[in-house]
Amino acid sequence: MAESPLLTQVRFLTGVGPVRAESLERLEIETVEDLLWHLPRDLVDLTEVRRVGELEPDILQTVRGEVVELADRRISGGRRMAAIVIDSGDGFLKATWFNQNWVLGRVQHGDAVLFSGKPKRRAGRWEMTHPRIQTIDADDLDAHGGLLPKYPLTDGVTMEVMRRITRDAVERFVEHIDDPIPGPWQQRFNVVGLHQALHGVHRPGSVDDYLAARRRLIFDDLLEFLLGLALRRRAWRQSGRAPSLPVSAKIDSRIRRRIPFDLTAGQERAVEEIVTDMSEDHAMHRLLQADVGAGKTAVAVYAMLVAIAAGHQAVLMAPTELLARQHWQTIEELLEGSRVERALLTGQLTAADRRDTIRRIASGEVQLVVGTHAVIQQDVQFDSLGLAVIDEQHKFGVIQRSRFTDEDQAVSPHVLVMTATPIPRSLCLTQFGDLDVTTIDDLPPGRQPVVTSVVWDEDTREKAWKFVREQVVAGRQAFVVCPRIDADEETGEGMGVEQTWRKLRENELAGLSVGLVHGRLDNDDKSAAMQDFRDGRTRVLVATTVVEVGVDVPNATVMVVNQAERFGLSQLHQLRGRIGRGTYQGYCFLMAGRRDESSTARLGVLDQHADGFSVAEADFLIRGPGDVLGVRQHGELPLRVADLIADRELLEETREIAFDLVRSGEIDGEEAGPLRRKVLERFGELMELPQTG
Repeated sequence: MAESPLLTQVRFLTGVGPVRAESLERLEIETVEDLLWHLPRDLVDLTEVRRVGELEPDILQTVRGEVVELADRRISGGRRMAAIVIDSGDGFLKATWFNQNWVLGRVQHGDAVLFSGKPKRRAGRWEMTHPRIQTIDADDLDAHGGLLPKYPLTDGVTMEVMRRITRDAVERFVEHIDDPIPGPWQQRFNVVGLHQALHGVHRPGSVDDYLAARRRLIFDDLLEFLLGLALRRRAWRQSGRAPSLPVSAKIDSRIRRRIPFDLTAGQERAVEEIVTDMSEDHAMHRLLQADVGAGKTAVAVYAMLVAIAAGHQAVLMAPTELLARQHWQTIEELLEGSRVERALLTGQLTAADRRDTIRRIASGEVQLVVGTHAVIQQDVQFDSLGLAVIDEQHKFGVIQRSRFTDEDQAVSPHVLVMTATPIPRSLCLTQFGDLDVTTIDDLPPGRQPVVTSVVWDEDTREKAWKFVREQVVAGRQAFVVCPRIDADEETGEGMGVEQTWRKLRENELAGLSVGLVHGRLDNDDKSAAMQDFRDGRTRVLVATTVVEVGVDVPNATVMVVNQAERFGLSQLHQLRGRIGRGTYQGYCFLMAGRRDESSTARLGVLDQHADGFSVAEADFLIRGPGDVLGVRQHGELPLRVADLIADRELLEETREIAFDLVRSGEIDGEEAGPLRRKVLERFGELMELPQTG
């Protein structure tokens, strides 16, 4: 079988050669196919560029012309003025820059350039002050009809060169690209053909051509990814046989007696959806998301007790030792006096205790296990695991989630994933798109939104510390959170958590009992510090973000966050959710350091929004998906062109199409073969999809 022309090495293209090919390699461009998929990030529209005779005063406009004069002279006050005059064919335009003589080095006589700015009429001729200047290749401009694609570049490859070699590749090779979407489906989904799309982004005939082409490429990107999720979800449902765990009225009543409060409407809805899933004989894969303090732990305990009542085991896995111990304490209180055998499994157990705990889990003697990732170590075997609850899923990852569903087992457990970081809808449809989603969007009765204040100046800071002292003296407790254990080494800004602890004990909070907890303390010291705070022996706890999740001290009413601009919005919302969990009003002071436009806008969101879902959406729009979930280190979503913020509407539409194709079985038909193979090629390994052609 002859090798595809698409695999032709780029060095053989006209104008490339071995040296430039090395530069292109840095952009991951080695073949013609790579070059065709090196897509422009934007389009410069020069079809509306004006001539000098068409200019209007004081309106932002772009003029194209040829450089006819360059000047550099000294003016009053020791300043320098650079001037460039261009001829647009029907008149002259003079541009001036003060103390920016470097612009003269960018052009020479005869160059074709663009000036963008607001022109004024002076002494009978047009002038612009400090316009934006762009050099253009006249041949390049003519070849693209005034529409210039803008590509990501690297050293050794200019924009003109990239446009020229891409234009050549499109003309010679685009017809060899296979279109995975059949013709009739293109009409059905209202997208152009793939050849037309690649031609349209690299060599658009009009802005509409470019937009239609880009829509098709974004559509493909999202469709292939979402089909992968839909196929993985179907594979789980088909192969993931699970124990059916029905709930009788008697079991429901016994479980509710263990929960010392009435469930909210949101919790009741969550319980109903989870119980319905668990009664089926295929494995549940559900995401339970809730705002801070909305009571997802109670829902998880209900679900675990359902599994245990049906004669199976349940496990709750948390991302940190601290959170695992917090869950353990909550469960111990709820199950006090019950016959449910339970065990805490973390990395801190002695070797003998660990062996004994693992033995009891394997024999089925232990019915409920709480732990860190220690519960998914190779030597931990369950006798009959009915439900796995994974808290703060985004801190684990898909592979760890799948560790509970072993292919060698005939029966898989039901899986409930929980997060107290409300997830923006775009991420629910992608990052968690293989899960069913349950949302608890109400708060327990009596919970009041935390009063949040952003503190910028020293006077307000003093008043805030005075308020903290008053609250503590009145019997309440307070958290003080610092972004780092040590001061910032690069900038020297801010104090580390231990410095802050010492300063507060000597100054603002002198005479009060102030505790300290951070990640470098050993686990016994951390646990002791947390227990002292829970029991009220220390009234103020100075901490890093180890207190972000899972710490429940109803008497804590004040939260101070130092250098608040260093935190993400969702993280700040998590932190303020640690207070006001009892009957008293909560107060959060965001002590900001550097004041700029970005931090003012971001911290202002917390003033305006009390609920985590609004905060999460704002955070998502400001920072992007990877940062919001704290998963940038695990790799971002493997999308080629799509942007979850800019393309949200198309994301919704494409998800419907992808899941319908899988639900209806159309994806399995002969017509869908090329599309199915494309999905497996891009996402088969990542998503552990069944390898069928």
